[in-house]
Amino acid sequence: MSLKITDWAVEDRPREKLIQKGTSSLSDAELLAILISSGTRDKSAVDLGRELLSLVNNNLNALGKLTISDFKKIHGIGTARAVTIVAALELGRRRKLAEVPDAVQIKCSKDVADIFQPLLSDLSHEEFWILFLNRSNKVINRMKLSQGGISGTVTDVRVVLKKAIEYLASGIILCHNHPSGNLNPSESDTRITQKIKEAGNLMDIQLLDHLIISEKDYYSFADNGLL
Repeated sequence: MSLKITDWAVEDRPREKLIQKGTSSLSDAELLAILISSGTRDKSAVDLGRELLSLVNNNLNALGKLTISDFKKIHGIGTARAVTIVAALELGRRRKLAEVPDAVQIKCSKDVADIFQPLLSDLSHEEFWILFLNRSNKVINRMKLSQGGISGTVTDVRVVLKKAIEYLASGIILCHNHPSGNLNPSESDTRITQKIKEAGNLMDIQLLDHLIISEKDYYSFADNGLL
């Protein structure tokens, strides 16, 4: 039977350790323990944290893809604790996104990937986003156009152009993720890219790139000569 956290020396308890030594002094399991709070009768919160990490081979990106139902597979993790963990992981994802300034100038495909990787890389469903740029290729705004299931989203060309006109954008960049990790563009990816490019040309709005994001890498239509 594991010792409860309250049986530990004060300086070794995750909450007290964080206060005295800072967040960097805690292991991933100890950080999860703070979210989980008290453990069950036969497990400490740190033990529960270790079990959660074992589900994903200690990969925090993979942890961010788990659902509430996945977390509840661990004995001792109920709905309330699962919701707390999911909410904390989502806050971390949003914080990373917020660190990217909207006024950034896009000079290459990596600049776009740096914006969308934190937002899309660990999702279990597809999302389709657009960046709107001015004539200096600075970001005016960004928006999520659609959200779908594991295998795709629905994209309306008319909505893309309508929003681009509203923002007075000179250029747009498309971006969506492939939860499967396969970065090769599908036929529908290529088809929608060409449709938006052709529609944009009629309105003097240039489609500069279309990126496909996975957990660790990205694919650029422009870099591969497809635009």
